[in-house]
Amino acid sequence: MSYSVARLEELEFEERPYREGEPPRLSADLTAAAGLEQSRARLWRYPPHTRGRRHRELAQEEVFVVIQGDLVLYLGEPPERVEVPEGSVARVGVGTALQVRNESNEDTVLLIYGAPPVTGQAELLDDLE
Repeated sequence: MSYSVARLEELEFEERPYREGEPPRLSADLTAAAGLEQSRARLWRYPPHTRGRRHRELAQEEVFVVIQGDLVLYLGEPPERVEVPEGSVARVGVGTALQVRNESNEDTVLLIYGAPPVTGQAELLDDLE
C-alpha cells in the first residue's frame, strides 16, 4: 500500500507576485509535499482582485477546486468569463487559453492540479485587461 499525507500546517507557502501594485499570491507545492507521481498540484491563496498569468497548457489537463471564496476563469479565444463558486470544480483541457482571477473582495483559496506531471509545456499569453 502506498500513500502520503500533506498537512496544511506543515506546508510552506511562498509569495508569487505577478502584477506590480497587486498583493502577491501565495502558493504551496503539494507535488513534493504529498509525493505525487502521476500529477502535480499546488494550493493557492489569491488575495482580493488578483490574477494569475494568462496561459495555455500544451501537454497538461488542469483541474481547479475552489476551497474558499469565488474564482473566475477566463477561458478560450475569445475569452469566456466562467464563475466557479466555492465548493466547485472546473476542468480545463489541453490547449485551452485560461486566466485565473479573484474578482471578489475576499481571499480565494484553491487547489490546482494537473496531469500528466509536466512542467515547461505552457505558452504564456497576453494578459486580459
